[in-house]
Amino acid sequence: MALSVCRRAPDEAIFGRLASELVAELPERLSTRVLENAERLAAEPALVDGEIRWSYAELGREIRAAAAWLDSLDVRPGDRIMTVSENGRALVTLLLAASERDVWVAIVNSRLSAQEVDAIRDHCQPRRVFYTSEASPDAEAHGERHGAAVHAHSTLGRLRISPLAEVEPEPVEASGAEQVAAMIYTSGTTGTPKGVMLTHRGILYIASLSGGMRHLREGERVYGVLPMSHVFGLSSVCMGSLYNGACLYSVPRFDAAAMLAALEQERITVLQGVPAMFARTLEFLRREGRALVAPALRYISAGGSPLDADLKRRVQALFGLTLHNGYGLTEASPTISQTRIEDRFDSNTVGRVLPLLEYRLEPLGEGGEDEPEHAGAGELWVRGPNVMKGYFRQPSATRACLSEDGWLNTGDIARFDEDDQLYIVGRSKELIIRSGFNIYPPDVEAVINEHPDVTLSAVVGRQVEGNEEVVAFVQCEPGAMLSEEALREFLAARLAPYKRPARLILMESLPATASGKILKGRLRNMADREGAT
Repeated sequence: MALSVCRRAPDEAIFGRLASELVAELPERLSTRVLENAERLAAEPALVDGEIRWSYAELGREIRAAAAWLDSLDVRPGDRIMTVSENGRALVTLLLAASERDVWVAIVNSRLSAQEVDAIRDHCQPRRVFYTSEASPDAEAHGERHGAAVHAHSTLGRLRISPLAEVEPEPVEASGAEQVAAMIYTSGTTGTPKGVMLTHRGILYIASLSGGMRHLREGERVYGVLPMSHVFGLSSVCMGSLYNGACLYSVPRFDAAAMLAALEQERITVLQGVPAMFARTLEFLRREGRALVAPALRYISAGGSPLDADLKRRVQALFGLTLHNGYGLTEASPTISQTRIEDRFDSNTVGRVLPLLEYRLEPLGEGGEDEPEHAGAGELWVRGPNVMKGYFRQPSATRACLSEDGWLNTGDIARFDEDDQLYIVGRSKELIIRSGFNIYPPDVEAVINEHPDVTLSAVVGRQVEGNEEVVAFVQCEPGAMLSEEALREFLAARLAPYKRPARLILMESLPATASGKILKGRLRNMADREGAT
């Protein structure tokens, strides 16, 4: 693909229907199709939350009841509510009830620190804050810290609810393309948190097309462990399941043993996760000396962070299934591309761009030589219904990445092959330039992860006088006796000298978000502090 040439991903058949047809029938609100499913699929299973199991009819009743409850709590159309929560029936119901009342939901993971939660609350200015205490001890702790009142809800479980705040509601838009459904705050280690305003239409575009590409429908059982506070868990897993009539197994947090039990006993059919989740599952099975039992599983996929070829091979060998891949970011609701269900790639492609989206590559600035395999790489820009409305009350931050005519700068360096398969080379802000050479962290991480004693790795750059050097953080297999010297010898045979880490830091575990995404900002800070000592 030539740089700066704008292209539009073609229409295509998705599970028997054209994408353009699916997009044309998208409703204006998240809750509309789910409530239609409550009539059409009344007796079919919709939601499993621990011992609680709801049919679609029961879920529909709970959504309507919760919408009336929001009215009684003086939550108005255009208001923002904030949920401090982990996955569970309370969060799903509040999201869809808020949709019925044109209320925005800022979904915040309760596992964030007190400082992070408070910063988001102060920026969001919610009318009410709901703490899902039953689903999350951390939510209970935040609610108690904030002095929120205890509420024993008859069906949603124990909650805490903040006092009413005098805040200004936002205008209500009739169009789902303009009305905000949810705000996801981007994880950052410094500065003001940014609230990504995601519209009803943007989330539903992903639920319909991405869900259709996974052949989601009634009868499917989807393991929902990815946090709904992460847009992958919100749009692709939660809404993808409920929009298409599947049953969502809502799970507060990842535990390998619990997930493996669900695969066997609940006959889960669809499993989506981040690469680290699959790596830890492999590690658990090896440590326990257990075999995988997943009698009904038909589809697995990874997203949220780069998937290296070695992990992909090992996961596919264990599951006997293709590990599908995709690419996106919070600001795109999140999916921009994904492999199709019939694809069987050995490469690390993240698939083709989703139908009807526009995309282009902008040339990179001066910064050293590109690797031959990265020829034609550029900064990826996209435009389509899934692109965010902007950052809440942060116009300058919005203008920095979103043009007036709707083009989103992803900040990622990408390339396309002759078959329009997309490959993510790295993040432009994570690019390391060492002695005039461009170094893409995923390239180095993939080689480190090939070592049999390595579970995960993360590579960052560190400024040194007149140059930049590579620092690698490495999480080893439990009980492994890997030495820094042995790992250096392993890498020396596989990496060009300029790519080899100047510093290897072996750790018991890498810092990660609740969804398993490695916190590279925190690692960069650690690398900088170490360099200063």
